[in-house]
Amino acid sequence: MKSIDFLPAFLAPEQEPLAGAVAPAIENARRIQTAWSARPIRQRLQIVRRTRTLIAREALSLANAANQVRNRPLAEILTAEVLPLADACRFLERESERILKPKRLARRARPLWLSGTVSEIRREPYGLVLIIGPGNYPLFLVAVQALQALVAGNTVLIKPGSGGFQAATAFTRVLRRAGLPKDVLCVLPETVNAAEAAIAGGVDKVIFTGSARSGEEVLKQCARTLTPATVELSGCDAMFVREDADLDLVMRALQFGLRLNNGATCIAPRRLFVHHRLASELEVRLQRAALPASSIVDPHLSRCVIEALLAGADLIRGNIPSRGGAVSLPIVLRSVAPSMRIVREDIFRPILSLIPILDDADALALCSQCPYSLGATVFSRDRKAARSLATRIPAGVVSINDLIVPTADPRLPFGGRGRSGFGTTRGTEGLLEMTTTKVVSARRSKSHRHFDETQPGDTELFIAYIQAAHGRGLRNRLRAVSEIFRSIQKRSK
Repeated sequence: MKSIDFLPAFLAPEQEPLAGAVAPAIENARRIQTAWSARPIRQRLQIVRRTRTLIAREALSLANAANQVRNRPLAEILTAEVLPLADACRFLERESERILKPKRLARRARPLWLSGTVSEIRREPYGLVLIIGPGNYPLFLVAVQALQALVAGNTVLIKPGSGGFQAATAFTRVLRRAGLPKDVLCVLPETVNAAEAAIAGGVDKVIFTGSARSGEEVLKQCARTLTPATVELSGCDAMFVREDADLDLVMRALQFGLRLNNGATCIAPRRLFVHHRLASELEVRLQRAALPASSIVDPHLSRCVIEALLAGADLIRGNIPSRGGAVSLPIVLRSVAPSMRIVREDIFRPILSLIPILDDADALALCSQCPYSLGATVFSRDRKAARSLATRIPAGVVSINDLIVPTADPRLPFGGRGRSGFGTTRGTEGLLEMTTTKVVSARRSKSHRHFDETQPGDTELFIAYIQAAHGRGLRNRLRAVSEIFRSIQKRSK
């Protein structure tokens, strides 16, 4: 295994800048943003293309840089962060020009009273985008968001999550080797103060990924300056195990979800809505399964589990000490009620709570009691029934007979609802989130009668026109057309 100490020179660790560097970073980014956005998009995409090549060349070094805190298998980081990042580059190379191209509106849908007017919708960069990253996927999440912001013509500040500074600076150096001008992207310190200073210093949009509680604080500060924000917040994801589900596949998915990134994935399953005929067998399998074990000290988790046990839940896996000490993970509970705090909060630990259900309708009703709606999964052999259920689940992304991995598709947007946030990142919609719309309309005809003052009889004329254009029934509309001609004749006299 290659250590971080053996990174190539351009990825070598550097000292984290002081918080006082935030103001100069904002000033430099603003100074260069106009020139950067004025570059043809094809030139910006050439940098993305070279970045993808460098990602392939330095894949292991980037994986090491992303592994400074979490101690994950390098193979996992390569597949969960480096490979999806390279694919995201390719998506931008192929699709960005089409997505961001100005769109001329067709004549066929234009109202008659706008005859002679031609309009187009343009996508323009916000200016300076602040990306506040999470600590659990320090490379992939912030890098894709940064790439989309850059391609759209923005300059970027990255405030990494805890332990993410090395990954962010490593990626930044890759971009600079690919030709990104200095000051177009800057990495700030990991501290909360750095994010606060950046927002107060005047950024044009904030992209935040993190807990709902932290998201609330970010939005409060954004509200003071009316700064728009996209927030991807916590999850307490549901897995729906229908009566016809393949339990072997369900178990493999649960083991994967508990193992991936040491259980710290926002769309890992937390609530298991299991058909009552399968609940007992699934409990036995979870008791016997070889699951990755660990121990932590987490008073909040302990309180939530103890509250659930006192309210009638049973602990079938893991251990909670009576007074302080380490919590044994993973935690698996059965007979959990949807009203319990353990399934209504964003606990970022490998926890599973089994909730027996009667049918799909019962599962949906119980699921709706949780305020988080990020992702969900459905396991069923009946594809039609599974798809029907998926369309009714209030979540930003739903996978059928799979877990987590499909969300890394670079074509797909990602985002939640409720306390899981709003707005999207990644995919076409994520790229558009990095832009603001501008409408340009031009009148080509010489007629500007709408500038004239209204005349006697105009009220009847306009009522007749509205009836002719939007009234119900051919006879009524024809009668309105006749009234239009009469009104015009009166006005001409």
